Parts: sequence; C-alpha cells; structure tokens
Amino acid sequence: MNKKIILSSVVLAAIFGCKAPEVAESQLPMTDNHKNALLSKSENKHGVESFDKITINDYREAALLGMEKEKARIKAIISNPEAPTFQNTIAALDNSGEELERMEMTFSPISSSNSTAETRALEAELSPILSAHSDDIYMNPELFKRVKKVYDEVDSTQLTKEELKVLDNIYKRFKRNGAELSEADQAKLRDLNQEISSLQIQFSQNLLHETNNTFVTADSKDELTGLPQANIDRAAQMAEAQGQKGKYMFNMQRSSCNPVLQYCSNRELRKKVYLAYCNRGNQGNEYDSKEICAKLVKLRLERAKLMGFKNCASQILDTRMAKTPEAVYNLLDQIWTPAVKAANAELADIREEMKKDGLDCEPEGWDYMYYNERARKAKFNFDEEQFSEYLEINNVLKGVFFVANKLYGLTFKDVTAELPAYEQTANAWEVYDKDGKLLSLFYSDYYPRDGKRAGAWCTSFRSQTYENGKRVEPVVVNVCSMTPPSSDKPALQSIDNVSTMFHEFGHALHSFMRDVHYQSVGGVERDFVELPSQINEHWAFEPEVLAVYAKHYKTGEALPQELLDKYNACSKYGQGFATVEYLAASYVDMDLHVLTEVPEDLDVMKFEEKKLAERGIPRQIQPRYRVTNFSHTMGGGYTAGYYSYIWAEVLDADGFEAFKETGDIFNQDVAARFRKYILTPGGIDNGMTMYRNFRGADPKIDGLLKNRGLK
Repeated sequence: MNKKIILSSVVLAAIFGCKAPEVAESQLPMTDNHKNALLSKSENKHGVESFDKITINDYREAALLGMEKEKARIKAIISNPEAPTFQNTIAALDNSGEELERMEMTFSPISSSNSTAETRALEAELSPILSAHSDDIYMNPELFKRVKKVYDEVDSTQLTKEELKVLDNIYKRFKRNGAELSEADQAKLRDLNQEISSLQIQFSQNLLHETNNTFVTADSKDELTGLPQANIDRAAQMAEAQGQKGKYMFNMQRSSCNPVLQYCSNRELRKKVYLAYCNRGNQGNEYDSKEICAKLVKLRLERAKLMGFKNCASQILDTRMAKTPEAVYNLLDQIWTPAVKAANAELADIREEMKKDGLDCEPEGWDYMYYNERARKAKFNFDEEQFSEYLEINNVLKGVFFVANKLYGLTFKDVTAELPAYEQTANAWEVYDKDGKLLSLFYSDYYPRDGKRAGAWCTSFRSQTYENGKRVEPVVVNVCSMTPPSSDKPALQSIDNVSTMFHEFGHALHSFMRDVHYQSVGGVERDFVELPSQINEHWAFEPEVLAVYAKHYKTGEALPQELLDKYNACSKYGQGFATVEYLAASYVDMDLHVLTEVPEDLDVMKFEEKKLAERGIPRQIQPRYRVTNFSHTMGGGYTAGYYSYIWAEVLDADGFEAFKETGDIFNQDVAARFRKYILTPGGIDNGMTMYRNFRGADPKIDGLLKNRGLK
C-alpha cells in the first residue's frame, strides 16, 4: 500500500473524528535496499542516530508506526483484567510512546535547524495527525477510568516521591486535556487543538522564510561606512550567493542585520534594515501572519473557556510558578517604571550624539543602537568591536567548558569524527562526570545558514532515561546563529553572543544532569526552566573565566585589564533599552492572552501599538519581537509565557548571590546544592520548592534590579 494513501486515511480519520485505521507494519514497506534507521536500534557509537541516512519518508513511516505501537500499548493497558496499579497503568502509560518519541526527538531538531521544503511539508502533514493521536489518548474514557482509580486510591499504596509526582502529573494532564468533558465538547476540543497546531506550524514556517529570505541590498561599499570589514565581507558573500555579485546584502538573521544597526553610519540603510526586521510577517505578502495571529488568539481563548478558564493566560499559568496573570503583571510593573526612566536617559545621550552629526530631529528606532554605541564610546571610551577581538568562538567555548569543570567537575572529549554529523559545521563531545562516568553527549551548532530558524535554543536528540535499570545518557544540542568566520578573521563574537553561548549551555547542563526514571517528570515549569541557563551567564565575564578564554585572535595575548575595566564601567549602560524592549514583548504576549473577548476584526499590530502607548513606551523602542514575528508566543512554547525570562532572572540573580556571598564564585558546597536541588531532580518537585531547597529562602527582586542597573 502506498504510504501517501495510508497517511491520507489517517488525516481523514482525524478530521472527521472517526477512529484512524490500524496500520500493520507489513503495510508500510520501505524502499528497496533502504533500511529505515529509525525502526531499528542504532548501531552507532552511543546509539546516536544516523542522521544522514534518514529520509523524509523514514520520518513519516516511523511516525505512523510509532502511533500504532502506542495505540496497541494503550489498548493493552485498558484490556488488562488486573486492577489498575501504578505499574500496570501509570508506568506503562509513561513508557507507551517510545518509538514515536524517538522519531519526534530526531525530526524536531532537524526541522528547526535544517528546514527544507520536504521537512516543512511533513510538519504540516503530521501536525493534525499527531494532535488527533494525543487527543485519542487523553480523551479515552476507559484509560482515564484506570488512571483515576490509581489516583483516587493513592493513599492505600506505597509509592516513591518520584512515582507520586508521575501519578499526579499524568492524572492532571488527562484533566487538562479534556478527559472530563462531554463527548460534544471533546469533539470541539479536538477541532481546536488541530487548528491551533496547524496555525502554529504555518506561523513558524512563515517566519523562517521572512527571516532568511528578506534582504536589504546596498549597491556599493560606500554605503557601509562604519560597518566592520568582517560584516562587509559576509554581506558580499550573501549577495553573491543571491546572484548579486558586487553588491552587499543583509538578511534578517541577527548576525547579519544587527551590525548594520549598531555600527553603520548610513542612516537610510539602518532604516531599511530596521523596518525589514520589525515587519517580518507584516508585509502584506503570502507570508503575512497577521490573520494567523488573530486566529490563534481567538482559538486559544475558545479552548480556555471550553476548559473552564476565563482566558488563555489563566489556563496556561495554572501550571506555572506564577499561577495567575496578576502575579505576572505585578512583576513586570515593578521593573517597567525604572526601565523606562533609564531608557529615556539613554535617549537624551542619543540626542546629543545626533547633534554632533548635524541632526536636530528626534531619534527613531533605527537610530537607537547606532547612537547608543556612540554614546557609550563617548562616556566610557569603550569599543565593543575591539573587545570582540578577544572573543573568538572556540576560545569562548573553552571558557564555557571551564566553568562547567570548576563548578561540577565535568570534562569534555571531542568526538566529532566518531559520531554521526547531523550538520557539517556542528561539533560533538562526550561529557564525563567528575567520577569519570559518561554523563551525556553534546553537539554544538553555532553558525547561521539557510533553513535554520532565527535565535538560539537548546534541544535534545535523546532525553535522559533508564533502560533495564541503567541510566541512558542524553544527546543534547545547542543551536545558535553566532557570527561566522570571514575571509580574514575567525568567528569573533559580540558580548551578547558570548552571553548567549553561556546561556544555552546552562540549558545543556540541566539536560546533562537530569536523573529521573519517568518521562512524565522530565520537565519543569516554563517559568523555572530559564533559571539554569540564566544563572550560567553570570560566570561569562568574571575575571577568572575571562583569563581562560579572552585571548586576542592574532597575538594570543590576554584581555588587557584596562579594556576589562572599561567594559565593567559601561556593562549596565543600554539596559534601559534592553529591558524596555523585552518587557514590551512580555506585556503584549500577556495582553493578547488575558482577553476574555476577542473582536472579530482584531488587528494584532494595532492592538500592540495601542497597549504599549498606554503604558508610555518611548516611541523609538519596539518590542523585542513584534506580534507577527514573535515565535515564542505565536509559534507556541512560550504562549502567555515570555515573562518567564524575567521571572527566572529574579531567581538567577538571587541564586548567584549564594555563590558571591561565600567569596568564591566556584564554591563547591553551593555548586553541589545547585546541582542536587535544581539540575538533577527534573520536575519531581515544583520550581519554588526546588529553589527554596537550594537557597534556603524565597528569592528577592533586588538582585535583578541591581544587575540591570535599575536600582
């Protein structure tokens, strides 16, 4: 039987609410002489997947078979004549989707970092099917009946702390996913889930195209005055790749467009780049996402009300540390006023710098980064371009590894040549614990390319688990879009990029050290997940760490103390802008998702503009992401959750004080507590309990305000 025909029958089943046909393994033939690497145990070192041998049909086939196997296991759980127990119901359910999870954990990182027309088509194809499959599980009344019985009788059983949390999580997951709704409401929920899932995929694919294929072109080098030569070279390479040899092109990856905004004196070029970046998804073309965003807001609200919540944010925050929209707004409001005050002070400096160029007009958005950089140089005599000459990417990574070794005793062995490569520019390491045992595998994928979405993230090809009583090490990936090497310089990074490398590696440390026995306690609350990443940033520019990695790319000399002193003096300058643009995006995310009624003619861009104007945002500052390019909220994942970074910053700033209070930023007792209570337990406890276990007290906001220069 043709695979496409099989898939279509499943799609029809999902659309019309009928049961999808069961597909026997023999009905899903493989191409002659081709072995689907996802359907048998990997023979590679450490069981890493053979990425280069997996075809798009292999992913499709593995997804379908994975769903069928999970359905068969669910059926076995339901038909078990024995009374429901933790082992025969909860543990069995937790492990029921092993094959499907393997496929998804392989495909998802590939599709976001090496997107092609084929992967995008498969994403769209599988999205409604996977949504229907999940609904089939969580809306199964017989399965829920068994889960509920175990939950109701928990007092008469002896379970470990981890098992109790697994039971609680699974039971609540059924309730949150419609197990107790009527059949009619379950049908509505299915439709909503599928439409939301499909729209989120469509939004993400639109944004990927807009980011990588929106170009601003300069006809001559004369238009690029002030832009570092390495960036000019890359712009020339991009133009040549686009058939425009002799010109200079910039796409909307930050590594391409940000240097223009920060260094280029050509105001008109800055304006073009700025507007192109801000208006991704808002250009009235086939990749315009305004209507998609409006639909998502409406559908998410409808789903929340169906589940008994007054708005989408209340539904989502019910499972987060913040718990309520009011708690989120309370935090944002405490920071907003001092942040706007600082931003307005920066604007006064920018006006002075503009006057030096004979400009008497008000600053615009495309002036902020350029003249802020000029003002910083004028006030502190600090040149970030000079500083970046000491921030070569491979040396920075040595610093990242150094911190992990000093804190936790980890060591790293380069095994790039020994492990399958999912991307030719990615490198691979074995990560060993302080006792010499293999802890994890780690891939770094640092350079931008066509097909990689914007931003930086940490993901996994395999999560930590147990097999036959033995811990199986995770395969963790840091994916970024750092400044690549140029014709005459290695990959020299900005200060922000260095912080990003430490940030994403903090997520990696969390994944390395997690030690749980059940998938259902592998994750933590979304507003807690940024704590391990953000606290790791604190070591990036400490003198002891800089001494390890900050070496001049030509001479190898250490970063001069004078240059470090200048950086320290000005490190908080510009935080008004950075904080306001972040808070602006966080507010808009919340404002859209606390709506209890959504106008039929909702224009998300006008909504954004109105809400921020009411709060008194300086007009020169746009949100870090505007709605139509706000992947965190519109693509899913951080919906009504972008505040999480600042929420976690309260924790990380307070948490780093635990080290500084001892006089030793590598204090082994504090590091051991952080590992024990934050990095290792997964989600066995809730976030605030884990933080209190580590710190011995609730966090205070003072550290955050101090670190951002707002106090």
